[in-house]
Amino acid sequence: SGGEMQRVSIGRAIVREPRVFLMDEPLSALDAKLRESLRSELKDLQMRLGATFIFVTHDQVEAMTMGDRIGILDHGRLVQVGAPRDVYNSPRNTFVASFVGSPAINLLPGQLSSNAIVVTPKLFEVPASGAATAGEGSYTFGVRPEDVLVESGAPVEARVHDIENHGIEKILTLRVGDTLLRATVPAMVAVAVEDSVRFGLRHAITIARALHV
Repeated sequence: SGGEMQRVSIGRAIVREPRVFLMDEPLSALDAKLRESLRSELKDLQMRLGATFIFVTHDQVEAMTMGDRIGILDHGRLVQVGAPRDVYNSPRNTFVASFVGSPAINLLPGQLSSNAIVVTPKLFEVPASGAATAGEGSYTFGVRPEDVLVESGAPVEARVHDIENHGIEKILTLRVGDTLLRATVPAMVAVAVEDSVRFGLRHAITIARALHV
């Protein structure tokens, strides 16, 4: 099978003891369970051999879990290089922000004014936690789903548009007017579609001055 051929080719490369391994999507033909197992094995192998692995993948989970440093390519142009945590927390533009992270980041056009984020057209306003270091003006704000806090007494009201149950957590799609944004909540939170909830933001990233990048 294609998966067996990929694993054999990795073995053939290892026995030659190269200083640098060039791997072009070596796990793409494997099923999900085997990919997860082999990701761990390859990371352990790299540490034991002490060799450099250059690993090409379209799977951002593989990049984030396996890489000491990752580079993001957009149409052949290298747009950002850094440790996975740095790329995740400080994306250089909206392409990087939307590529890295699962569930995907919320991208909200808005205004930064008087230490508040006003999402445009004026749907809601929240304190500018994490974004206040930027100057006032128009930005695209990036908010990770884990930074959307669903709790009573929060500043913004929304409707639950959709619910994804992932076992250890739920991913809620919230609707404010025509705007949808995603939030992660613990699995034990009791919520149903079309319920009214309130949310706030723990942290927002000012990704770009232009509204669209």
